[in-house]
Amino acid sequence: MHTPLIQWVESQQLRSDIPNLPIGAQLRVNYRISEGEKERVQAFEGVLIGKHGGPGRPTSTITVRKVTQGFGVERTFPLHSPRLESVKVLRRGRIRRAKLYYLRGRAGKKARIQEKV
Repeated sequence: MHTPLIQWVESQQLRSDIPNLPIGAQLRVNYRISEGEKERVQAFEGVLIGKHGGPGRPTSTITVRKVTQGFGVERTFPLHSPRLESVKVLRRGRIRRAKLYYLRGRAGKKARIQEKV
């Protein structure tokens, strides 16, 4: 149970510009990274395989997976982080699971998700 002061501070940090993110959607996440003293925005494009925490919780995260040069790369992004520039849904997938961890064991055409029309 949080104290009212902690709840107030957390509510000030919640973002309202995050769209509805369905599991299985193809996302483009623009994330601010720092290299030395410079900062730049890097895009990470992949399939949303899991959401953690509720939509209004300050600790909620998403896990995005992509395959680059034959290697699967997963990255977990905190949704309410100030480093998160933007999240864009490119296409929605037709799925029947809440977590798509089974994609880790698949490659090629078997790892594809049908688009929801």
